[in-house]
Amino acid sequence: MTAVNKPTDEWKDISWKKVERNVFKLQKRIYQASRRGDGKAVHKLQRLLMRSRSGRLLAVRRVTQDNQGKKTAGIDGVKNLMPKQRFQMAKTLRVSRQATPLRRVWIPKPGTQEKRPLGIPTLHDRAVQALVKEAMEPEWEARFEPNSYGFRPGRSCHDAIEAIFISINQKPKWVLDADIAKCFDRINQEKLLEKLHTSPQLRRQIKAWLKAGVMEGSELFPTEEGTPQGGCISPLLANVALHGLEIALVDAYQKDEGRSQPPPKVIRYADDFVVLHKDRMVVERSQEAASQWLHEMGLELKPSKTRIAHTLEASGKKRGEDAGEDPDEKAGFDFLGFHIRQYPIGKTRSGKDRGGNLLGFKTLIRPSQKGIQKHVQKLRETIDSHRSAEQERLINSLNPQIVGWSNYYSTVASKRVFQKIGHVLFSMLLLAWAYFRHPNQNRHWIVRKYWRPTAGRKWIFRSLQSSISLREHSDTPIKRHVKVRGDRSPFDGDWVYWSTRRGHDPTVAPRVARLLKKQRGRCPECGMYFRDTDGMEIDHIKARRQGGKDECSNWQLLHRHCHHRKTARETAGGAHDKRQAVEEPDDGKPSRPVLKPSRGGDPPA
Repeated sequence: MTAVNKPTDEWKDISWKKVERNVFKLQKRIYQASRRGDGKAVHKLQRLLMRSRSGRLLAVRRVTQDNQGKKTAGIDGVKNLMPKQRFQMAKTLRVSRQATPLRRVWIPKPGTQEKRPLGIPTLHDRAVQALVKEAMEPEWEARFEPNSYGFRPGRSCHDAIEAIFISINQKPKWVLDADIAKCFDRINQEKLLEKLHTSPQLRRQIKAWLKAGVMEGSELFPTEEGTPQGGCISPLLANVALHGLEIALVDAYQKDEGRSQPPPKVIRYADDFVVLHKDRMVVERSQEAASQWLHEMGLELKPSKTRIAHTLEASGKKRGEDAGEDPDEKAGFDFLGFHIRQYPIGKTRSGKDRGGNLLGFKTLIRPSQKGIQKHVQKLRETIDSHRSAEQERLINSLNPQIVGWSNYYSTVASKRVFQKIGHVLFSMLLLAWAYFRHPNQNRHWIVRKYWRPTAGRKWIFRSLQSSISLREHSDTPIKRHVKVRGDRSPFDGDWVYWSTRRGHDPTVAPRVARLLKKQRGRCPECGMYFRDTDGMEIDHIKARRQGGKDECSNWQLLHRHCHHRKTARETAGGAHDKRQAVEEPDDGKPSRPVLKPSRGGDPPA
């Protein structure tokens, strides 16, 4: 007799709610053990998680269904797995000392002519990396410095900007704006392995990934240094390598005797960081201490992107210049696409009294000039590529760019910038697009054709045949971002706190934020809270082909994998009804149809 498979032997029958709970329980225990400094318990729980069925299933699902780069192939050419193949991979997934070479991919670097090298692991290696990350991330989340914000769950660049605002809002300060040159490519691998201080099993596996080499075409290049970008564990390893920079700068400051001032403030986002202090000498010594500390990790500061400036006065100078003030050096600095600067206020134009004392100042954070220029250039390229397209297609291409860029800068003083870009978009880009399409028509005829007045509003770029209109930058409201607490982590179990923050994230689309609030941070399909790393998709409760409307009352927010499962189930239900009508036997007893899974998706649930 042939053995009958249990329900859990099929990918569609897996209870993901139970799987995620099992994994999170272990991650929470790892986080708590790391907080209290119990390294033995941390390593024991990590082994338990990596060997567990739930951990392996969740790792496979993340790299084959959830991640954005799930269809990117490694050197083996595999970029998509069917449900049976996913289940088989989860059964055999193990942490070993083996690794496959990476596939080299070059992508353009924003704002420069350079290209950034990526190393794409195979799908199997990505699944093992996801499994190892599940075990290691809670340990290091309990140890990371409070002012480290890059590539960490629950933290964003807006938290780093808000931390800078809090630091300088009460007093002008000197700032070291620093950037690490080729951070991912030059990290000392031996120093990194020493800093990890993990179990021998994990050390062997991570060393195998670091030494795997890169395939470019048919040639294999060794990787003697750095952590190749492209794998899901690379950002975590880079954060571990840079962990301790803030502590090192504070310790270097405290070694100087006779100092009663507070230590410098260090705020880091990935490989970019700033050092803030009211004394310029402290900032200069912090730069020297940072260079020495980075040298031990095989890294160095990038001179072209490292400068010392003042937040209020135009008296900064570039590193390496002669002593003295540079009149051409402006106050303020750029960080993560924002321009941070303070302006004097008072009865006089300079903001100072007759004795030269400062009367007052205000801190303003705006979009950087480079960020504005890049956005306008991208809008121009989109409009130029749609010269012969219909107005509705142009609007559908511009709206995501406008909404995304505006949401990113909606937490700072961007109202005037939004209005200025809106004027440029109308007067220089859209009018030129319309003139190109109708060279023989006058301006009034063109405006009446493509712009429509609405009740209480000015002219809107919209066609008569469609209700879709062009979104304006100034429609985005300005809301202050609340910085994440330095001692909080998604692994502490406070899902109400983290799901609420996810709904207030400025990078989340407005309708997604509304649905998060409406659903109280939960997915109605599986009942689990949305996490920062989860992929989310908007689903129609009643399908549009069945008469459902595309409006808020018919929307719900689901996990990406839950959305795929629901779609497959609805598709299977429709096929079931059709087959029942065809295969209905004469005796009135319906036969059970056999449904095959559709290609490229989950089987019917």
